[in-house]
Amino acid sequence: MKRLLVASKNKNKLKEIRKILGSLNVEVNSAYDFCSISDDIAETGSSFEENASIKALAFSKLVEDFVIADDSGLCVDYLNGAPGIFSARFAGKDADDNLNNKKLLKKLHGVDPEQRKAKFVCVIALAKKGRIVETFRGECHGNIAEKPRGEGGFGYDPLFLLENGGTMAEISAEEKNRISHRAHALEKLKKFIGNYQCED
Repeated sequence: MKRLLVASKNKNKLKEIRKILGSLNVEVNSAYDFCSISDDIAETGSSFEENASIKALAFSKLVEDFVIADDSGLCVDYLNGAPGIFSARFAGKDADDNLNNKKLLKKLHGVDPEQRKAKFVCVIALAKKGRIVETFRGECHGNIAEKPRGEGGFGYDPLFLLENGGTMAEISAEEKNRISHRAHALEKLKKFIGNYQCED
């Protein structure tokens, strides 16, 4: 594997992936630079695995290279895993981070700390020529705080309490990239690619 295409235009995500896969002899680029495809790929799956696979497959049918796509979200035990795959639109189709966080806090109002356990989940799907090769799942466990804290991060980060008592929005970007759900999934991808190159 000489080149890996990412189904994303997010420069920060591409930078993170390049950094984690840096020790491998793999060129990482945005899939959008190599094929023309609509930004609105319908995520019609019922799981992170299915949604990540849908995106990866859509691009892999148009290029010769390996393609990865990810889907991620927050799963709260007390809410039976919600918001889950609907994390980005928890408070509605056009909701922003603030509205999503407010809805989450409202649903957990009065719930004891021990019942506010949650996890961030990221699934990366690796595809080639219209076929899923493998999926990689990463998780980061914590609790939901009673109010937002911290200025960093995005999404539900200000509400996600880590083991050290701080929220995901209160740690550095470097630390987040080391412990996050996406980082764990990428490390599994890195191991897979390393083994694949050894067998190639």
